[in-house]
Amino acid sequence: MAFLCRLARRWSHFHGLSALSPASVGGTSSLNLHRLEEDSLPGGRFSVLGYTLTHCRWIQTEASETVEVDLKRLDGKDTGIVEVLMCRQKARNALGRVFVAQMKALVSSLQSDSAVRVVVFRSLVPGVFCAGADLKERAEMNQSESDLFVHSLRSLMTEIAFSAQMGLIETTRGLLPGAGGSQRLPRAVGFALAKELIFTGKKVDGQRAVEIGLVNRATEQSPDGDAAYKEALILAREILPQAPIAVRMAKEAMNRGMEVCYLVLSL
Repeated sequence: MAFLCRLARRWSHFHGLSALSPASVGGTSSLNLHRLEEDSLPGGRFSVLGYTLTHCRWIQTEASETVEVDLKRLDGKDTGIVEVLMCRQKARNALGRVFVAQMKALVSSLQSDSAVRVVVFRSLVPGVFCAGADLKERAEMNQSESDLFVHSLRSLMTEIAFSAQMGLIETTRGLLPGAGGSQRLPRAVGFALAKELIFTGKKVDGQRAVEIGLVNRATEQSPDGDAAYKEALILAREILPQAPIAVRMAKEAMNRGMEVCYLVLSL
């Protein structure tokens, strides 16, 4: 299955974005169009969605020269669509220091690019979109390092939707859902169901994820394993020709409206 990614609160200028991030596993692909938080990405001009390997090797970090997140720009009729490629093969795209740093650097690099209208996120690791936090790396961090990393992770994204089986399984490991999962899941599926999923550590498949509103679409997997990517590209092409300012303002209106609703409910 494949699911879409939702970027979250950090970069405060990409008000025109919608997020699509497909990954493929098994016999089903799932597609979700998440709202990007109002302050999620730098810019304000485009919508967010993933792809294959045309590698930009300029992204490096102090920790490693290994490219774990890459970039591809489409051309022709797809000019304006940029693909962010997650390719941390050995760790199944687990969210480690280098991965998160490269993702932030790459997305930030798009801030001033007025030609970018839609961003697609795609896993190049067969059978998985993202394995979640890199627990081996986290175990080696001291408290201050852990706090800094979690802050960085929250600033990059909320949950990247799980492929094949989706769930916040931290309670089965003696942990709490991190990076805002315990706050965002209730907003996505409702308070009662979120409690059930978190308290039990249950996973849901693509069809169930559609039923509860966690993803937008579930589709049969293709022989090439790229059904979700193809769905994401179709949606990206539908967003691409629309009036950019109208898309931007519609997104901002929805985001701010949701924030007001949650603020009122919390009072």
